[in-house]
Amino acid sequence: MTTLRERFAALVASPTCELGPAALEIARIGHPELDPAPTLAVLDQLAESARPGMPRGASATEAARALARHLFQERGFRGNADDYYDPRNSFLNDVVERRLGIPISLSVLAIEVGRRLGIAIDGVGFPGHFLIRAADAREVVLIDCFAGGVPVAEDELLERLRALAGSGGPDFTRVPPRFLEPAPTPDVLARMLRNLLRIYLERREPERALAAVDLVLVLTPESADDLRTRARLYESLECFASAAADLRRYLALLPGAEDAADVRKAIGRLASDAPTLH
Repeated sequence: MTTLRERFAALVASPTCELGPAALEIARIGHPELDPAPTLAVLDQLAESARPGMPRGASATEAARALARHLFQERGFRGNADDYYDPRNSFLNDVVERRLGIPISLSVLAIEVGRRLGIAIDGVGFPGHFLIRAADAREVVLIDCFAGGVPVAEDELLERLRALAGSGGPDFTRVPPRFLEPAPTPDVLARMLRNLLRIYLERREPERALAAVDLVLVLTPESADDLRTRARLYESLECFASAAADLRRYLALLPGAEDAADVRKAIGRLASDAPTLH
């Protein structure tokens, strides 16, 4: 029987990795027995319900606007502002069932329904608030799925960026182009997982936090910070040998880390504990 990590790794290693199935593997963190087929079928149905409303001969940006109206106005998908940090907002099956989500999960919904309609929609990892993007020969349109699927002008994005930067941050005069570039599928998945990791750490649910960071490390195996986080979670779950192995890898990647001395002491302490196989 394959593990969650093995299934996720196989999906993301595929040259044809699709966002929807990979997002549903992430949802297994909260729903271990999840069957993805019913959710994928609903995505098919949403695409078919949107098809009649697509303007004939529409450009990519016109089609993206029409799809956003269909999903976020006519079909009632919306941002869960009342309980933003509910983990279900990050699980695609729950988003489809409850019609509630956060910016990135609602964006994944739009991207996947758009793909079924042949609409080229990309995710955009804008700081603080994920967006979707469509482009054609005439224009690029950015859409905020959390805010009702409305297009967002660059001046509004600039204001958002300045608000995030605060008084002590950079004085942005324009939105840096890198903030508006399409996000590759692995980057979208990593952002979803980091959201969940943060939530589960705050909720003190180490088993699910461990599952999230374990999948992050499938995508970014050389991430020293994530190795250190996983080591701490392993230790909290008394998986001492695994914790020590991650800390050794952390030091191999960052031998001059500011906390290197503390990490070496932790490795020694872990080695003295009875190892637990996990």
